[in-house]
Amino acid sequence: MALDLFSLEGRVALVTGGSRGLGKMIAAAFIAQGAKVYISSRKADVCDAVAAELSRDGGTCLSLPQDISTVEGVQTLAKRLAALEPQLDILVNNAGAAWGADFDVFPESGWDKVMDLNLKSPFFLTQALHGMLKAAASPERPAKIINIASVDGLRINPTETYSYHASKSALIYLTRRLAARLITDHIVVSAIAPGAFASEMNRAARDDGAAVAARIPARRIGVDADMAGTAIYLASRAGDYVVGDTIAVDGGITYANLTEGPS
Repeated sequence: MALDLFSLEGRVALVTGGSRGLGKMIAAAFIAQGAKVYISSRKADVCDAVAAELSRDGGTCLSLPQDISTVEGVQTLAKRLAALEPQLDILVNNAGAAWGADFDVFPESGWDKVMDLNLKSPFFLTQALHGMLKAAASPERPAKIINIASVDGLRINPTETYSYHASKSALIYLTRRLAARLITDHIVVSAIAPGAFASEMNRAARDDGAAVAARIPARRIGVDADMAGTAIYLASRAGDYVVGDTIAVDGGITYANLTEGPS
């Protein structure tokens, strides 16, 4: 019998930061594969509008706006979801922030904001949703957690985004540690390290894509299908045996070296 490796039919997913950028790409991809998707973001009006947009073609996308920059906010989101669903098949920890400033003047506020949202919140949201994920999980169909890291957690970016680099590197290692613990509950934890995708977070790729592409071995920035394919792979049966790994989706910027300039 043929195995449908990439179907997400019957699964419930939560994507934080799901109203724009990479989160919206992932939410749309999951909906296209048959999942019921909840998206969460800080701005309620935007979250509601995007959920309506992603539901137009017959899929199911529901809005759960919530600021998850604090543990209290994380716990509120978990309680709201638990009131709507008995279990959760897929959690995508995507909400994030960045901050750039010269080393000599880098502020504590820029450190704390980024570290809290990019590292602290994914841990405590995973903790808060552990029971719902366990309720969905089995050896035959594990629940999934996908953390959205960054290539800046794998290699140095010349921009002075100190807390962002630190948070994404730490998230990659946290992914490994959570994976080791949660696989015993049949919950598979993995991560994606995106490179240059056009988004509010990566304005250079959004506003000057050609110049950015010239520095990428694949000679282009990422598009929705690149993120969709990797997220679907990890969330579906196809990725059930990928435990603790981080996949760089970056056109070769992390591991491939250009030996000559663009032709």
